[in-house]
Amino acid sequence: PVDSCTEIPMVSKNAFLALVAAGLLSAPAWAAGDSKPASDAQEAAKAPEKAPEPRAKSTKHELRLGGQVIKYTATVGWLILTDSKPDKDGKVGEPKPVARFGYTAYTLDGVKDASRRPVTFAFNGGPGSASIWLHMGVLGPRRVDAGDASYAPPPPARVVDNEYSILDVTDLVMIDPVGTGFSKPLGDARGEDFWGVDQDIESVGEFIRRYVTDNGRWGSPKYVLGESYGGVRGAGLARHLQSDLGMNLNGLILVSPYFGQGSGEDGVGMDLPHALYLSTFAATAWHYDLIPGKPASLADYSAEVERFALDEYLPALLEGYRISPERKQAMAARLAQYTGTRAEFWMKADLRVSHVQFLQELLRDRGLIAGRIDSRYSGPSLNPLNDEMDYDPFFPAIGPAYLAGFREYLHSELEFDVADDYVVSGRLYQKWDWSHKQPGAGESKQPVTNTLPDLALALTTNPRLELLVEQGRFDLATPTHALKYNLDHLRLPPGGRERIHVNLHDAGHMMYLNADAGRQFRENVVGFIRDTDRL
Repeated sequence: PVDSCTEIPMVSKNAFLALVAAGLLSAPAWAAGDSKPASDAQEAAKAPEKAPEPRAKSTKHELRLGGQVIKYTATVGWLILTDSKPDKDGKVGEPKPVARFGYTAYTLDGVKDASRRPVTFAFNGGPGSASIWLHMGVLGPRRVDAGDASYAPPPPARVVDNEYSILDVTDLVMIDPVGTGFSKPLGDARGEDFWGVDQDIESVGEFIRRYVTDNGRWGSPKYVLGESYGGVRGAGLARHLQSDLGMNLNGLILVSPYFGQGSGEDGVGMDLPHALYLSTFAATAWHYDLIPGKPASLADYSAEVERFALDEYLPALLEGYRISPERKQAMAARLAQYTGTRAEFWMKADLRVSHVQFLQELLRDRGLIAGRIDSRYSGPSLNPLNDEMDYDPFFPAIGPAYLAGFREYLHSELEFDVADDYVVSGRLYQKWDWSHKQPGAGESKQPVTNTLPDLALALTTNPRLELLVEQGRFDLATPTHALKYNLDHLRLPPGGRERIHVNLHDAGHMMYLNADAGRQFRENVVGFIRDTDRL
């Protein structure tokens, strides 16, 4: 999840009136009274509401990429999604607008037949996160240079040509689902109509279908690329687009994917996630030189801890509270050794330390906490006595630079000025409907999210579909071992696993912030698309 935002306190009505009196703000109607004659106001109330309209602004640009200068068109704006619902008598009326769906598209100029050029639809996760991170971090033609594993330089934000972009091999459509970016419900529609696992998959799928239809891209090789919760959305979309909308994909690209609570959330009473988080605890301690006799190879060390986690640690957890005191003490000592912490810490937690507790504890003696999105980031602890991390140091390190850089980019280069705020994080996690109708599980929804069956079905019914996964070793939002466990539990036909390609990077959730990882990310994705576009 890549969610973060700062709420601005509301100004009280009395305070607002004081500002009006001081001349700092103009008086609204409720403060100054309605100056229009009553008849005018009544006529205005009778006037039909103007139907929302799509909006798009296109500009021309060029970029040196992959040893050549490419010319491209950037289009930013939104589509209007409509829906026709039957009334109480079952009659279907005229389609009504239900959502304004924002996007930024990049298309290569000079292409004779755009229907033969690959197109990639990309989004972040959250749920409730806009596409700004992938957009301005690795995929788009311009990126925010925020450094790596440290605080970004002070303003102005640096927006530079992006040498990691994949625009030379595929057109790009950056998607902001409803509740993020400029996207929002319209008319009688409510946020809850879009804020859920299945609702989200269907609305993003409808946007893709509309974009492909409106722009003549049904013949194009098609790719879906999602980060974080984008794993849930991407897996579900692959099935939905192919099975429900008749739109086969050439490739699904997942970046630090999350597939569901069963393997991806620790500290909520399930033992399995504790075992799957352990190797990333160990990698984080390795990074901060807290491992006695630190091994030279992080990859080898992680593999050792993963074996221990499944062969010894998980069986100990499965004993529950009937575990003998001697076995519990011995296990706590091993856990402490692997993670750079103290055995007493693990004993007090009954061997079940959550990642938010670990990140607060690991650097406590230094007065610091480590990051969740990328544990290479650290920051001052706000309260050294806290049991769980005070905040994630990753976000204040790069978040403001990304937002400022993107807004300046919209204004000065894409020439898209609107009154609406661009919502980076809709904070939708607590409002989300996490139930999901799994393939093969009947008509009822399952209460716990798991889109692995969707992914398995998509790979099974489309034997040409390939999966590429990019994952960071210092990611405590979606740990590496959880990814491996999930992929190992995909039920696929013979030969199906040969179409899954996984690359690990010595960086975090947004591994592309690291220069070496960013270059490798581009090489991996460009190679994947060239190998699978079938043209």
